[in-house]
Amino acid sequence: MPRTHEPTIQHIAVSSEDAGKRLDLFLATQNPDVSRVRVQQLIEEKKVLVDGKPAKASLKLRGTEQIEITGEVQQPALRAIAEEIPLDIVYEDDDLVVINKAAGMMVHAGAGATEDARNRGTLVNALLHRFQSLSEVGGDLRPGIVHRLDRQTSGLMIVAKNDVTHRKLATAFSSRRVHKTYVALVQGWMKEAKGTISAAISRDRIRRTRMTTKLSGGREAISHYRVRERFETAYGKFSLIEIKIETGRTHQIRVHMASLGHPVVGDTLYGAAGELKPGPTRETAPNAPVLSLPRNFLHAAEIEFAHPRTGEQVAFSRPLPPELTDFLDLLKHSTRP
Repeated sequence: MPRTHEPTIQHIAVSSEDAGKRLDLFLATQNPDVSRVRVQQLIEEKKVLVDGKPAKASLKLRGTEQIEITGEVQQPALRAIAEEIPLDIVYEDDDLVVINKAAGMMVHAGAGATEDARNRGTLVNALLHRFQSLSEVGGDLRPGIVHRLDRQTSGLMIVAKNDVTHRKLATAFSSRRVHKTYVALVQGWMKEAKGTISAAISRDRIRRTRMTTKLSGGREAISHYRVRERFETAYGKFSLIEIKIETGRTHQIRVHMASLGHPVVGDTLYGAAGELKPGPTRETAPNAPVLSLPRNFLHAAEIEFAHPRTGEQVAFSRPLPPELTDFLDLLKHSTRP
C-alpha cells in the first residue's frame, strides 16, 4: 500500500519564565520564521493544542503547559489582482519599466494577505492593469518584481517584463552592479561629513516587524552616507543626507541610521519622533505648530545599471516628492535668522 503523508507534530513545553505571556506571542517568539498572523491562523484552525485542547490566541500561559502544533495553515494560493491605479512611469521599453513609486503603496501583498484587505492597492496590482506581460520569476504574487522599496519609502524601482530580463537584473543586483542613491532627512547632526556603515542586519527576535544590527549571525549590509546639509530649527537639529547602498537588506538604511542614533524622520518604528514640537529656545519661531510626517523621509532618488539587453549603462533620477520638499521648507522656515 502507498504510504500516506503524516502531518508533522511540534511539541513545545512552556517554562515558568514564560508565565503570563499570550499564547500567540509566545509561539511567534519560539519560531522566528513564523509570523504572529500565521500563528493566529493556526490557532483559529484548531491546529494548536494546549494540554490537549484547542485554545484562544489571547490565552495567558501559566508556565506549565504542553503545546502541540499539529499542522500547517491551509490557505488558497494568493494571486495579485489587476487594479486601475495611476503610475509614474519614468522609462519603458520591451524589457523593463522604471517606476517612481509613491509612499504609502506596498510593492506586493504579504503572505497573510487576503483579496479583500492587504491585497488591494499594491504596485503589482497597478502593473498588472497597465502592462499585458510581466516576468513570472517571482510567482503569482510578485510578477515583474526584481527588488522592493518599503511601503512608506518613495522612489525609483525597476520592473522586469520578461523572465530573461528578470534573471539578468537579479544577477546584477546580487553582484552589486546596480547603483542606488537615496536621500533622507535624519534627526540630529551627523558628526562626520561622510562615512560607511558596515553592520550585519537580522530580524528582531521580539518585535518581528523590526530589523536590528544588535544580533550576531545577520546578513552583511553596507551603506555609504554623505551629509548634504545640517540645519538647526525650532524643532531641533537635522541632517539631510545622501546614502548609497551596496547591499539591499530589509529596512537597511532605516536600521543603519537608527543604529547611529539618527533615525530617519517619520520612521517611528526605529525610534523617530511621532510628532515634532517646537522647543523652548531662542530659536523657536512664534506660534510654531506641532509637525508630523505620515511617511518616512526616505526617497530612492537615483538608480544606475547596465541595460540587460544592450549592456548600455543607463541612469534615472527623480527629485524629492512635494510632501517631502514642503516638510523640509516648514522645518527650515521655523528657524529665526
